[in-house]
Amino acid sequence: MKKTSILTIFAAVASVILFQSFTSNTGSEKISVSAVAVANTKATNFQNMQDAFKGETTASAKYAAYSKKAEEEGFHEIAMLFKAASASEKIHATNHKAVLGEGGQKVPVITPEFTVKSTKENLKDAITGEGYEVSTMYPEFMTNANTAGNQFALVSLNYAYKTEQKHKVFYEKALAALEGNMVKTLPSVYFVCPTCGNTYDNAAPTRCGISMTGGNEFIKMANLNS
Repeated sequence: MKKTSILTIFAAVASVILFQSFTSNTGSEKISVSAVAVANTKATNFQNMQDAFKGETTASAKYAAYSKKAEEEGFHEIAMLFKAASASEKIHATNHKAVLGEGGQKVPVITPEFTVKSTKENLKDAITGEGYEVSTMYPEFMTNANTAGNQFALVSLNYAYKTEQKHKVFYEKALAALEGNMVKTLPSVYFVCPTCGNTYDNAAPTRCGISMTGGNEFIKMANLNS
């Protein structure tokens, strides 16, 4: 009887040890999987920021070239719109770059690649590009930034997202004016927020509708040489 009891106790103790070992390993595995998931989320967020930086850097250079082309074709008002948008996109690129720097990430060297066509075609290209950013790219990037808990990225992306919505409308109106031979009715003066790139035509607001930056700090775009 004593021998049986001792064996029974040993068996029970062994079972407990085995169970504890199993649960301990399972917990470690969960922690490990969780750590990997967090790391992947952060990596995705920073890749998004690099892609956004590349996109905005390219857009700034492209719109500057489109501005020159519009002026050559006699569409000064559209040239001014592209100039203002170019300045705005540069601000977005600078903000995205700052987020990468804050996260200790390498900022890629960008060589913008694009093709300049007629002003009408350039406007259509701009509308397509802004449409993609508003409907797909920035919403996805903001979701990833929020999941990663990167507030700097979320702010920078939101600035660009809200501004691109306005740019798309500006381009659509410009295209309609061009097709209706009413380009001269378009605004020829723009104001760009130095904080978020928000763009206004004709006059600056008291405060930016996106970043609340004072209107007195806005960059005035009144001619192509400024």
